[in-house]
Amino acid sequence: MKSRLFAGVPVSEVGLGCWQLGGDQWGDITESEALAVLHAAAEAGVTFLDTADVYGVGRSESLIGRFLRERGRQGFFIASKFGRFPTPGWPENFQPMVIRQHIEASLRRLGIEQLDLTQMHCLPREQLQREELWDTLRQLQREGKIARFGASVESVEEAEECLRHPDCASLQIIFNIFRQTPALCGLLERCQQRGVAIIVRLPLASGLLGGRYTPQTTFAPNDHRSFNRNGERFNVGETFAGLGFEKGLELVEQLQALVPAGLPLPQLALRWCLDHPAVTVVIPGARRPEQVRSNAAASDLPSLSPELHSRLRDFFLQKVKPHVRGPD
Repeated sequence: MKSRLFAGVPVSEVGLGCWQLGGDQWGDITESEALAVLHAAAEAGVTFLDTADVYGVGRSESLIGRFLRERGRQGFFIASKFGRFPTPGWPENFQPMVIRQHIEASLRRLGIEQLDLTQMHCLPREQLQREELWDTLRQLQREGKIARFGASVESVEEAEECLRHPDCASLQIIFNIFRQTPALCGLLERCQQRGVAIIVRLPLASGLLGGRYTPQTTFAPNDHRSFNRNGERFNVGETFAGLGFEKGLELVEQLQALVPAGLPLPQLALRWCLDHPAVTVVIPGARRPEQVRSNAAASDLPSLSPELHSRLRDFFLQKVKPHVRGPD
């Protein structure tokens, strides 16, 4: 596993997204299954774990806390998020005292004294514009409860709002072969120039870029791929990268013609993300240890050729972009 610098700290370039460990928006997952995934990630060299207080209403953080007690805290970069916890809910979640309470609750569940990174969790743009919110994070940083802070955003516009703050350490964005706007609009380059780390979520487009779904594929009722296909519960871009499921399947079939022989589509998709030098870490999720090992293997692959990158960019612009819903 290769590493990259995250605000001066080396982290594995392939991390683990832990949304699925909550067990409420990616289908059921038992505690033993979740812990097996976490241990497999560690054995594959993964050091970057990304979670949020709202994943399973604290369950994901609690499971990571149990894993850290079993494995040890040293060597792991723990990133969490705040702002979407159901109590007290919006808009009270954005008040300084509530932000503090949520971050302190995350620390207790994780069983650690300091978060390596806390992130505003897809907050409305009008909240990102409130200096009081940023000042609250600076105070928590001074107190040592968080080492650094950043934001998980849903659009380039929100990312640019965060970049107004020179102490914003990172941006977490949707970025994959089906969502290339952050590279094409220059956002990645601007972040690299400013030393802002880029965390890539949904690098496999909610599994579409795994290449295994068919029109007959079904998802559990408590899986967002069942209940958020059209943005019924949250940003439509968080599900299948904003593509309709049927259109996504059609595009995956077309994409397969561009995949070099012998290279699995999900590893191509992860390698594509990693080939962008501004990217610090990609955080695919996983529900089984074998998925973790396959994702981690993308770190050892050679870079894709410039010709293939060009063809994938043209494929996005001509075939995919007209069908992407939600904010870029």
